[in-house]
Amino acid sequence: MQTNLADFIRNTPDGDEADAILRKCVHCGFCTATCPTYQLLGDELDGPRGRIYLMKQMVEGAPVTKSTLTHLDRCLTCRSCETTCPSGVQYGRLVEVGRKHAEQMVKRPLRQRIMRRLLAGVLPRRALFTPAMRLGQQVRPLLPKRLRDKVPVRQRSLAWPTAKHARKMLMLQGCVQPSMMPNINIATARVLDALGIETIVAPQSGCCGAIRLHMGYADDALDDVRANIDAWWPYIEQGAEAIVMNASGCGATVKEYAHLLRDDPAYVEKARRVVELTRDLSELLPAFEEQLVANTRRRSIKTVAWHPPCTLQHGQQLRGGVERLLTALGLDVRLPADSHLCCGSAGTYSIMQPRLSYTLRNQKVDRLQALEPQLIVSANIGCITHLQSGTAIPVTHWIELVEHMLVTN
Repeated sequence: MQTNLADFIRNTPDGDEADAILRKCVHCGFCTATCPTYQLLGDELDGPRGRIYLMKQMVEGAPVTKSTLTHLDRCLTCRSCETTCPSGVQYGRLVEVGRKHAEQMVKRPLRQRIMRRLLAGVLPRRALFTPAMRLGQQVRPLLPKRLRDKVPVRQRSLAWPTAKHARKMLMLQGCVQPSMMPNINIATARVLDALGIETIVAPQSGCCGAIRLHMGYADDALDDVRANIDAWWPYIEQGAEAIVMNASGCGATVKEYAHLLRDDPAYVEKARRVVELTRDLSELLPAFEEQLVANTRRRSIKTVAWHPPCTLQHGQQLRGGVERLLTALGLDVRLPADSHLCCGSAGTYSIMQPRLSYTLRNQKVDRLQALEPQLIVSANIGCITHLQSGTAIPVTHWIELVEHMLVTN
């Protein structure tokens, strides 16, 4: 695809990146076959190819309208199109550039501006989000259905392991996960403890940056990124051998840190080291398969349905690891039809685009329930909460299931 960048973006990092990505696209249309919003709406501009055309117009200086913003807003950033694309178009990176500049060029209605700033200001800050979640859980039965869907029943927390080990790994605790579903982090630490690994949580670490990044608030997102690097760096210097991710959305973002800070000389080398150390649980634990098999036993759960988050299978291009490990532990693991399609959670998407989000959720739940599982497992807090709002079958993180099977319990 030929491009002719406008002056406002020519010879800038965003312009260079957009130009390189756009030139790879041959407009073959393969991406439309695996785009959830195109399948639902049937509108070319609500598929990757159409959105790429809109972003091409933007960087070439054409007027950016509310319609452009609407079509970019409807994108889930599931990146299924990247898995499908034969030309290697990095659509996820392109849409972040597009959203950033569209946000600056088009003034949203006041209600949207307030809602987006509220989400971007509260969700990434545990000091604000945790008390809000606790209040929501206390009055949960009184909440409207759509709000109640976002407020899981409060968990009774497991005990954090206290043993010291020579092997140490960092873990990102995240922003919303500790208050919504704290046992995901605790189960991760307990499983690693059983494998002789001590889990370290840097007190000053926080949101991975994904929430603000995907909403077009790039500068705020980079502040989150730098804060995490600063929090982790002393532990990295002390020899932490990995940074463990149990939320695939966070993992996909942290693995982009070197790219996000590519023009920041003070942080780029540290960011590269962080990326080198970052491991999703599904990458890390298969190396301990024999030890896990020896330390776990079958419980009442025998049949599970596996929902692979988009940020795992498309964002990180990780497939098969969870299924193989759970199968090795003696479970019957079933994958639903169209498992490559998004469940509709997508961070703040379920709040900002509820109609599309809930339609996708219902489709996904129907396919998962058709497998007749005792339990649905996933690997991202957003997917788990979203799916649970649409089914009576328990939905949990797969590491919680592994922890439940530990012999030491």
